[in-house]
Amino acid sequence: MKADKTETRWNSGADLVVAQLEAQGVEHVFGIPGAKIDKVFDSLVDSPIQLIPVRHEANAAFMAAAVGRLTGRAGVALVTSGPGCSNLVTGMATATSEGDPVVALGGAVKRSDSNRQVHQSMDTVSMFRPVTKFAVEVNESSALAECVSNAFRHAENGRGGSAFVSLPQDIVDQPVAGNLLPPKGQITLGAAPDDLVSAVSREIAGAKNPVILLGLMASQPENSAAIHELLSKSRIPVTSTYQAAGAVRQAHFSRFAGRIGLFNNQAGDRLLQQADLIITIGYSPVEYEPAMWNRGSATLVHIDVLPAETDNCYLPDAELVGDIAQTVRKIAACVEAPLQLSDEAAAILEDRQQQRQLLALQGARLDQFALHPLRIVRAMQDIINSDVSLTVDMGSFHIWIARYLYSFRARQIMISNGQQTMGVALPWAIGAWLVDPSRKVVSVSGDGGFLQSSMELETAVRLKANILHIIWVDNAYNMVAIQEEKKYQRVSGVNFGPVDFKAYAEAFGAAGFTVNSAAELEPVLRKAMDVDGPAVLALPVDYSDNPLLMSQLHLSQLL
Repeated sequence: MKADKTETRWNSGADLVVAQLEAQGVEHVFGIPGAKIDKVFDSLVDSPIQLIPVRHEANAAFMAAAVGRLTGRAGVALVTSGPGCSNLVTGMATATSEGDPVVALGGAVKRSDSNRQVHQSMDTVSMFRPVTKFAVEVNESSALAECVSNAFRHAENGRGGSAFVSLPQDIVDQPVAGNLLPPKGQITLGAAPDDLVSAVSREIAGAKNPVILLGLMASQPENSAAIHELLSKSRIPVTSTYQAAGAVRQAHFSRFAGRIGLFNNQAGDRLLQQADLIITIGYSPVEYEPAMWNRGSATLVHIDVLPAETDNCYLPDAELVGDIAQTVRKIAACVEAPLQLSDEAAAILEDRQQQRQLLALQGARLDQFALHPLRIVRAMQDIINSDVSLTVDMGSFHIWIARYLYSFRARQIMISNGQQTMGVALPWAIGAWLVDPSRKVVSVSGDGGFLQSSMELETAVRLKANILHIIWVDNAYNMVAIQEEKKYQRVSGVNFGPVDFKAYAEAFGAAGFTVNSAAELEPVLRKAMDVDGPAVLALPVDYSDNPLLMSQLHLSQLL
């Protein structure tokens, strides 16, 4: 028989919560205190965990999400009851859609007040359940460590996402007895079954126009390395969703058709339309709706850590569920000869390569002012080297960057297409910099998205974060405007007034820059990049060519 396990006595439930966070390996906690949760904040004073006060709770979740995406270990947000929790919802929904592990701890009224109309009483668990992988309230002090530990397990395993734990004030304030639970880490999966691997290998050998579609999970470094092996042996053409940015290495650039998303008019879309075999790796339909790219005529293979989320346009003929890297390496080992491209696929890839070269050679000649989006992308390409990380907000600029700015390091770029949440870039950048302070981080937003989280400039200044935030300025919600114009031939609710972003940045203590002519773009961009600390650069942009994004845009039309 096992000996009775003596429980540890803790001065407060908060002390146990913080100790469990330490046991999970948490290094940073992002949040805003309040009376219902301030005991946990007090316990953090005596902890090696770095507490980072933020200026809005949604941004705490965004920063935690960046930690989660880049490390695979859940980032942590800590907020108070009522509106402290409700402000988190957008950040938690975004994390789940993007596969980012996040654990949020939210304060709650005392259990005796939970069914009464008192200050900040709210059924937060019901509020979070639809947008998280796990949501629970701690009803007994003895369950504190269990609930926190399980939140990490749900957030980190399988496809990542968010988890929420509600902490009633009386439980965290009062002494408790309990023991820490040792972290189990991520569950180790095996490769998909050998018979399925063999069947897919035979499909590859017999295919005339196979295409690989990479999704979010493909951009995990280990999975990206395995995909490199498969592409090296098979030479199969490849495309990706926006979230898989950086998963394809430079060695395979000639057979990479670029990223696809939002509008079905890219080289990758054309490859998929003529394919007889489509292999998705680490893909979820939330990244790019299957109805947009799957005509149903190709054999469809799904490789992921989870079974497919099937719908009428995504019904895989084979599902290889298990560790992605191990499965892909097994398939690579079965490949006996590289693919000979069909004339159709070769023409699509050659045209894509010519467009890349056209932008590289002539993009700087777009000398109108305000600046053409491709001129900005061309200038940004020169500063986004392998040592720089990039976070991208949501807006028209997001499409130009996703299509035309390339990357060859897994998870070098954080880019969204799940909830398409505005305001993520700056808080993501802060979280990314905290994960690796040796790397410069560049974040990009429109002027609309920037002002949804720009209060975190103060956080960046306080942390001395080495971040350059670039704002594409047009005084409008342009991505909405171009869609309204196409549908209704007029716009509504999209225009707003100008802001002096240089002065705005300097008011927070950051360096501020603006570009006043096309000739200034490259020198001012380099000067802003040289700042060791937070800086903001405002770039007036001419979006008059944006309607072309919805059509078969060829760069020869512009360059």
